[in-house]
Amino acid sequence: IKGFSFALWIFSSVSAAMFYPGVFQKWGSFELKALIVPLLQLIMFGMGTAMSLKDFREVIKSPKAVFIGLVCQFTIMPIIGISLATVFGFPPEIAAGVVLIGSSPSGLASNVMTYIAKANLALSVTLTTVATLLAPLMTPMLMKVLAGQLIPIDFWSMMWGITKIVILPIIAGLIFNKLLHGKTKWLDDAMPKVSMICIAIVISIITASGRDSLLEIGIALIFASIIHNSAGYFLGYWSCQLLKMDERSCRTIALEVGLQNGGLASGIALQMGKVAT
Repeated sequence: IKGFSFALWIFSSVSAAMFYPGVFQKWGSFELKALIVPLLQLIMFGMGTAMSLKDFREVIKSPKAVFIGLVCQFTIMPIIGISLATVFGFPPEIAAGVVLIGSSPSGLASNVMTYIAKANLALSVTLTTVATLLAPLMTPMLMKVLAGQLIPIDFWSMMWGITKIVILPIIAGLIFNKLLHGKTKWLDDAMPKVSMICIAIVISIITASGRDSLLEIGIALIFASIIHNSAGYFLGYWSCQLLKMDERSCRTIALEVGLQNGGLASGIALQMGKVAT
């Protein structure tokens, strides 16, 4: 069951946070939600240390595939998100959260899934990288357009918040990689595990913070999430098939579209003061 270890960590973390929310909310006078942004920055730093300019070669080699992937990424999931939020009749802040997930870029998990699916790993890494770098502009813009009527959206504040969480740590990671390339194998080996632990901690804290909302509308939200992701995979794949792309690229873009960076979305929600909903 080694291949399922990360999934088991997540299930265990969520279960613990649902049953014992207090443990994941406060330690003495320290509120654990203050750890969310630093942990996300650590994950993004790790992403930066694993990146180099060669990750952008795919943009030059396959500009069509990268363009199609980015268009699908920032259209399909946000539109499905607001549609589901409307159909399910979620309260405004929950609805905005569904839109926020849809408006976020793909996460590192999509690269792992692309590798398992024997798809185009180079394209996946490029799409994740470029989508993440575009997030400070695209995510606030999509939120303003699609969720502005649900909750107040401060475009510039959100843009700066994403820049602090994503861009600055990635730049620091790139500089670290450039200066110490080949000298820190221990870091390369450790960062995937550190990232998984950080994600599990972040999810535990978020689950504990939003426990009451989850108990109130959890079943509907689970169904909405399953439909959201499934529709992303389905439409991402068949959009590429209709555009006559090769099979491996179709699989890659399907995974990039359907898998969102939920950690980043949670960090944004925290900075908006909406982490509980």
